[in-house]
Amino acid sequence: MENNLENKINLIQRIKENVIKFRKTLISFLIILIILLISFLYLNYQQKKQNIKISEQFIKAGIYLSSKKIEESNKIYKEIIMKKNKFYSPLALNNIIEHELEKNETEVLNLFNVVEKIKLGKKQKNLIKLKKGLYLINISKDIEGKKLLQEIIDEDSIWKDTAIQILR
Repeated sequence: MENNLENKINLIQRIKENVIKFRKTLISFLIILIILLISFLYLNYQQKKQNIKISEQFIKAGIYLSSKKIEESNKIYKEIIMKKNKFYSPLALNNIIEHELEKNETEVLNLFNVVEKIKLGKKQKNLIKLKKGLYLINISKDIEGKKLLQEIIDEDSIWKDTAIQILR
C-alpha cells in the first residue's frame, strides 16, 4: 500500500519536472494551437460573409433581370461566376444561358471553363458538362457537344440516361 503511494508521488513529481522542463515547448504549442484556432474561425467567418455578399448580388441580378435590365444583370452574373463560388457560380451561369443574356458564344464557353475549374462534386461537374454539351450542340458545334455527352455516358454518371436521350 505504502509502495503504491510512493509510486504515485514519484509519478506526480516526474510529471511536474517534465512540465517545468518542457514549459517553453508546451507554451509554444498552446500558442500555436490558439493561433490556428483563431485563424480557422476568422477564415470561416470571412467565408460566410463572402457567401452572404454573393447571395445578395445574385438576388440583385435576378431583380435586374425581372426589370428587363439585361446588361446590369449579365454583368453581375459574370462577376459571381468569376468569384468561383461553389453554389452561386453554376447558378449564375445557368441564368446567363437560360435567359440568353450573353450573345457572344466564346464568352459563354469561357464562363463554362471558369465554372468547370471550381472544386465541385462529381455529380455537379457532370451536370455542368451536360449543360455545356447541350450548349455546344445548340450553337452548332455538334461534334464537341456529342463528345462531352459521350464522356458523361462513359463515366456512368447519374446523367447518363439524359445524355443518351440527347444523343438519339
